Amino acid sequence: MESRARFAGHPIHQMMVTFPIGAFGLAVTSDVLRGGRRQRSNELIAKRAIDFGLVSAALAIPFGLVDWLAIPEGTRAKRVGLWHAVGNATLFGLFAGSRWFRAKRDLRRAQWLSGAGMLLGGLTAWLGGELINRHGVGVYDQLGLDAPQALPRHA
Repeated sequence: MESRARFAGHPIHQMMVTFPIGAFGLAVTSDVLRGGRRQRSNELIAKRAIDFGLVSAALAIPFGLVDWLAIPEGTRAKRVGLWHAVGNATLFGLFAGSRWFRAKRDLRRAQWLSGAGMLLGGLTAWLGGELINRHGVGVYDQLGLDAPQALPRHA
């Protein structure tokens, strides 16, 4: 089932989710590198990464919704997509909470929420992979090793 929201022949949601995934991963990595020490640079990196992750996730959400709405009712893909969305909404809340605690200088709670969000992100990414790789959501209808290029050739 081809994506309903495409840019240059490619699914927008699948392209955009790489940004929050990377940003949230950077935030958790900064927390781990910070360790128990109060290193201002790692704290700032984590905050900015979460800010970017939240904004980029919010921009990716509508495109995922467009694709999910196009999945036929009563299919396993529709249920997997719903769990993927619910999990990601929870993940968004965990990172938003982490950012709020960081603003309150409660770094322990902030780090716990980020860590929980990252673990949940592994599950929701797996569900997204199920949608793409097993159910073909967002995949070009004429999939194959010799499928035509995404952009039309100009003579």
